[in-house]
Parts: sequence; structure tokens; C-alpha cells
Amino acid sequence: MPDHQLDIQWCVAEHTQLPGEDLIRHWANVCLRELIDGDAEVCLRIVDVSEIRSINLTYRGRDEATNVISFPNDSLDENGRILLGDIVICQEVVATESKQQGKSVEAHFAHLLIHGILHLQGHDHFLDDQADRMERIEIDLMENLGYGNPYE
Repeated sequence: MPDHQLDIQWCVAEHTQLPGEDLIRHWANVCLRELIDGDAEVCLRIVDVSEIRSINLTYRGRDEATNVISFPNDSLDENGRILLGDIVICQEVVATESKQQGKSVEAHFAHLLIHGILHLQGHDHFLDDQADRMERIEIDLMENLGYGNPYE
């Protein structure tokens, strides 16, 4: 069985709004087992609005807060582990969007983690056919985790 590692960096003063580390690690492991052949490592950074806005402006040219940003790496470490890259998720945006969309914070966070992992693998949603494929994978993975379709 592949050995997957999720490095979680909590860069917020309080993280009681979000699921616990054990659950986040479980979600990541389920997704990575489904998607990756071999050992993989992902860094997840959970940030506040000011940090995600700064990152979004610096790397995407957008002066606004967003929910998730991914930075693919796709290199190997000295042990042959795939270093997929970094995912940054904004705690406050997750909480706000969850309320707006009538979803639990837990389900929305799981979806954004999956979305970020898929971006690390090169999936995208700029073209309709790419978006359809990416959404289908997200729906399947959310069902594997026990959640419903995030797009309904």
C-alpha cells in the first residue's frame, strides 16, 4: 500500500471552525490512494483572508480572497516519493461559502481539498471537457468519503 504524507500547516489563530487533522488526513489518504500510484506527499496550508488574498494577488494577479489555490510540484524526493505540491485553503472563505451554499463546513472543506489535489495532478476546469472530467472525479471521490455531490 502506498505511503502518503500530508503536512498540515495551521496558519490561523483558531481552527475550531474546521475539521480536525485526523479527518483531513483520512480524506487526503483516501483521495491519494485513488489517484496516485506510488508514495506521495502534499503540503496543506490553512490560512486567513489576508494571506490568501496576498497569495492570490502575487501568483494569480487577483486582488481578492479565494477558497483554494494549488501549487503543483510533481518532483521526487531522495526516497522516490512524489512531491505533488502545496494546497492553500482559506478558513474564513470555507466557512462563509458553506453558509451561503447550505453545506456543512466539513463537506465543503473535503471538496476543496479534493479540488486542490486534482489541480496538483494537472486537472483543470478552464475548458468544458476538462471541467466535466474534473467534476466527475470530484463527485466520485466525495461519494467515496461519504458525502454527496458538491455541485448540487
